[in-house]
Amino acid sequence: MTRSPYDFWLFDLDGTLVDIESWYPKAVIGRVGDHLGVEFSDHEAEVLWYGMGGARDEYLAQRSVSPERFWQTFHEVENPQERARATYLYDDAEDFLQAIEGPVGLVTHCQRYLTDPVLDGLAIRDWFDGVVCCSDATGWKPDPDPVHRLMRGMGVDPATDDGVLIGDDPTDVGAARAANLDAVQVVRRTATDGGDPRTDPRQISDFTELS
Repeated sequence: MTRSPYDFWLFDLDGTLVDIESWYPKAVIGRVGDHLGVEFSDHEAEVLWYGMGGARDEYLAQRSVSPERFWQTFHEVENPQERARATYLYDDAEDFLQAIEGPVGLVTHCQRYLTDPVLDGLAIRDWFDGVVCCSDATGWKPDPDPVHRLMRGMGVDPATDDGVLIGDDPTDVGAARAANLDAVQVVRRTATDGGDPRTDPRQISDFTELS
């Protein structure tokens, strides 16, 4: 065990702690396209899955598909058990989480019916002292409400406890700052050069950089 610089740690899930086998997004987005009567390239499927660079809405607009219709269809065609079988845990995340002292929480945009099979399939549910799946009821990152809900459930308070939120998406950074937490962004696919260290979050490529 290593001494933690924080009293508590919060994490995003997809793209931060776990990821999906490369064939899976293409298969699911392909099925979504079939239901919508449109076609997506392999690159577009990857962008639609990960939301890289903000191009997701652009690709949907090009096909006259609203985000609401896309995600409704997405949730109709995706199989939770298939997704869980295709999900893997990053080695660096496993080592890092097991070395943490103090409460650990999970706040994710992944819906509960998808999150539960992933946590159970990877046998990591008991690694977390609290789990919040964002929804219209809880709010969506970068709104701090789901983060506040998670912290209340864990019995921690950023007014008295030092905490950090680590995620791969700018919405995670925004939620951290809105909740008065430190922010760390895991950039596993594309490097971000430059930036202003006074305003930009700390960026890492994997958790070994925080050890």
